[in-house]
Amino acid sequence: MSKHVGISRFTYNWGLATWQALYRSGYQPNHLILKKFFNNEVKPVLTWIKEKGICQKITEFAFENLGKAFKNFFEKRADYPKFKRKGRNDSFTINAGGKPINLGGKRIKLPTIGWVYTYESLPRTTTTKLTISQTAGDWYISCSYEIAAQITKKEYDYVGVDLGIKT
Repeated sequence: MSKHVGISRFTYNWGLATWQALYRSGYQPNHLILKKFFNNEVKPVLTWIKEKGICQKITEFAFENLGKAFKNFFEKRADYPKFKRKGRNDSFTINAGGKPINLGGKRIKLPTIGWVYTYESLPRTTTTKLTISQTAGDWYISCSYEIAAQITKKEYDYVGVDLGIKT
């Protein structure tokens, strides 16, 4: 997982440096152009990115995160994007190429990584992508999933509300 974090950080930093260089040259880059150039020109040269057991989708999500960072900056919701540093907010996002990832129990089969055991039991459901992060030497998995709403039986026809003494 540390290799995945390193590749994600390298890709994000490469994209940010290239974005800055293109902007100084008078161009208006976006993350889609950078991703296309990276996948066609840079990635084939860097053999360590294509090692066995490395999910190739993490570079895609790194460029997506870079695009979101610049969008937030241009809409004045955040500061200018900064380069990522090793050991700070280490994370990467993976998916299964459009296939659902099954969750449930105390282990998950991550795409290209394999089986990972969790501390807490997870609900039986599926998700499309996972973000894996490291904090203080521990790895955390975060994802979103939908649950079916359960309709409960109505027991009372009235509701009591206590507003307090001051208001």
